[in-house]
Amino acid sequence: MVFAPFEPERPLAKRRRFRPIPVRTLVPNLITLLALCAGLTGIRLAIEGKTEWAVAAIVFAATLDGIDGRVARMLKGTSRFGAELDSLADFVNFGVAPALILYFWGLQDLGHAGWIAAMVFAICAGLRLARFNVMIEDPNRPAWAANFFVGMPAPAGAVTGLLPIYIYFLGVPRSGLVEAIAFLYTLAIAFLMVSRLPVFSGKRVGKRVSPEMVLPVFVLVVLFFALLLSYPWPVLTIGTLIYLASLPFGVISYRSHERKTAHPAAAQSHAAAAVGPTAAPSPPQGEQPAEPERPARLN
Repeated sequence: MVFAPFEPERPLAKRRRFRPIPVRTLVPNLITLLALCAGLTGIRLAIEGKTEWAVAAIVFAATLDGIDGRVARMLKGTSRFGAELDSLADFVNFGVAPALILYFWGLQDLGHAGWIAAMVFAICAGLRLARFNVMIEDPNRPAWAANFFVGMPAPAGAVTGLLPIYIYFLGVPRSGLVEAIAFLYTLAIAFLMVSRLPVFSGKRVGKRVSPEMVLPVFVLVVLFFALLLSYPWPVLTIGTLIYLASLPFGVISYRSHERKTAHPAAAQSHAAAAVGPTAAPSPPQGEQPAEPERPARLN
């Protein structure tokens, strides 16, 4: 008996055809990949000792990260793939890259302690991103909670964490004391990222601009980038200090929303307890209670 190498009766499996992908879903992912390239380039520049350009690469990656989500929502090109790619890129750009830049800048002079601070910073950024991906699908979160991040966001943590380098380029000499302060500051920013601190998200900012404010907004944006390119270290230092000073206001606003949400629920529960269960009035003696009306059947 001769066996055929294949079954002639079995129909050939149809080749799976994938649907064409709209271009609008590719544009946000290309922006994310461009930001990832900037973060990886920042690592290379830090290894080569070009710290100024390494910091510029991280700031550029943070700028791209701030617009890729908005572009995806404007083009209606959001996707699960894009969300996962954005998280992985954020871990490299705002966790690994800033940690290595700080290490090659000055933390390496502290030996093992400097490397531990860099590792803790990168790990905290990864944990913060993982927690964000889990909490974003929580159905029990109130609507107003979307205005706040839980913990310092990773892009802000990266730009804020590089503050010792900004100060160094302003003329503060690098010494043992400065490196020790940078070590403690790096750990503090890392713990802020994994903390439960409510931080303004800023996602609702910039969705609508009144017609009379269009030109002033253009002028302010151009002025900001002109100052950033002309005086990068003073602008980054002042911006970082302002951001750190604004963190308590986020906590105050979050607590205010919590109190407003808790008061109506407490008032309703107190009102229900005061009224108590209501019983139906009993019919007069000698009368039978009327039967409830039944809905008419639809034929």
